[in-house]
Formats: sequence, structure tokens, C-alpha cells
Amino acid sequence: MKLNLKKPLIVFDLETTGLDLVKDKIIQISYIKVHPDGKEERENIFVNPERPIPAEVVALTGITDEQVATAPTFKELSSSLSEKFKGCDFAGYNSNHFDVPMLAEEFLRAGVDFDFNKCRLIDAQTIYHKMERRNLAAAYKFFCGRKMEEDFEAHRADQDTEATYRVLMGELDKYNPETAEEPDRALPNDMDYLAEFSKLNDNVDFAGRIVWSPMTGKDGEALTDEKGNPRKQEVFNFGKYKGWAVKDVLRRDPGYYSWMLASDFTNDTKQVLTRIRLSEFNNK
Repeated sequence: MKLNLKKPLIVFDLETTGLDLVKDKIIQISYIKVHPDGKEERENIFVNPERPIPAEVVALTGITDEQVATAPTFKELSSSLSEKFKGCDFAGYNSNHFDVPMLAEEFLRAGVDFDFNKCRLIDAQTIYHKMERRNLAAAYKFFCGRKMEEDFEAHRADQDTEATYRVLMGELDKYNPETAEEPDRALPNDMDYLAEFSKLNDNVDFAGRIVWSPMTGKDGEALTDEKGNPRKQEVFNFGKYKGWAVKDVLRRDPGYYSWMLASDFTNDTKQVLTRIRLSEFNNK
């Protein structure tokens, strides 16, 4: 299908040193510029972030410090990119939540005021989520082959519980490793595996104020335990100490602990913080 365009569309994706819009930088930008007449221009650019690329990002993207060492910085690219993007709309996957804000931030850091308010911003992920619903009723129809209203009353906890149970069994049936046609779309009937697979993030507390983060050595190499698994530590995921190891903050700024306990954080977050503090105290 040919896109119905009135002006060029930039379909793009970024790789970055991390997910912090303030601190992190772009290391790769790839885009396809689609013109209204159907003409396509493709460009893939490595960007020097002027800082080491974290080990976990290297592992994820395969992009190393050596690969970007001689690449231009974003500031050096900003004028030409701004000119190429002028008068265009933008599309990406999860782009409205991350890629567009990150690109805008990089332009501003480079002194280029690229006005995204004049652009149409199209997010394929949002379209996917809105068109292919992921609620319980949609899951019941997909895995059980019937509409929920045919079997249950709406918005009743006992009814939703029964439906959820049937959906879970339907999922394990559909993705049974013994019958799955695609090995990478198999789910073992194992609760440890399913619990790990169900995680959306690596939170330490339920609110996500403290998260697990891979540990690295002085040279930036990933540290592992005796079994070769990545070593992780608890880090703050908000505020002025975001990205800092909790134990380091508690040593550096003991008052931060008291502030958190007196502030409007969940009891679970305060409990986790206290556990880390006591663990550090007992290890002295």
C-alpha cells in the first residue's frame, strides 16, 4: 500500500546511551524519508555521544565506543538533519513517548530549535495497541474462542477471575513447547518461568522507585557472579539520585533516607529502602 502523503514522512528510530531524556545521548539514528510521490531516501548514521556507552547498551545494540569514536557528534549533525527534516511529519514505534522527545532534546542541546509542534507525529505502537485491544475480553476471545459476555457478567471480580484462569490455561495450550510451530513462541508450563516472563520491568519495589541495574567494573565491563549471570544492584529510579546505587546514596547523603520515610512514598517503597539500609549496616 502506498502512503497517502501531503508532505514527506520521516520514519525513524534511535539507539541511545539510555532512557533518561536529560542525561542520555543518541548513538545511532536511522530514517527513511518517504516523499509524496513515493520516492524513498534512507540514511543510517552513527553518532558520537561524547561519553562511554554503558555495557548493557553495548550488549543490547552491539554498538561500541570504538564504532562511534570517529563519528560526528549530534551537534555537528544537527544543522543538516534539521534541514533534511524541515517540513516533514514523523513516524516511529513508541516514538511519541521516547524517540521524538529524545530527538527534540538533542536538537535543543545543539542550539537548534526544531519545532515538532508543526509536525504530525504518528506512533505505530499506539495504533497497534488501540486497534488490537489487550484487555481481558480480547484475551478471552483470542484464547478461548468465545465472547466474555456469552459466558460471564461484566465487571464482576469472581467472573473476571474465572475468565483469567481460562485465559491462562488457553495461553499454555496455545504455546505448549511440545506442539508449538515456532520455538521462540513457546511457553513452558512452569511458574518460575512464567513469573519471570511476566515482568514488565526490573523493579525492586512495586512502584518502581528503586530498580535493579547491572553492575559494571571500573573499565565499564559487565560484572558477573560465579555462575556467569549479570550482577545487579538496587538503584534509584527517580529524582536527583536517579541511576545512583541506593547504598551509595545512603552513605553519601544519610538524610535522604529520613526524607523518603517522611515523604509520600508507598509503604512498600519505604520497606524496601529500610531493608537495603539495614543490610548495608549489618555488612559494615
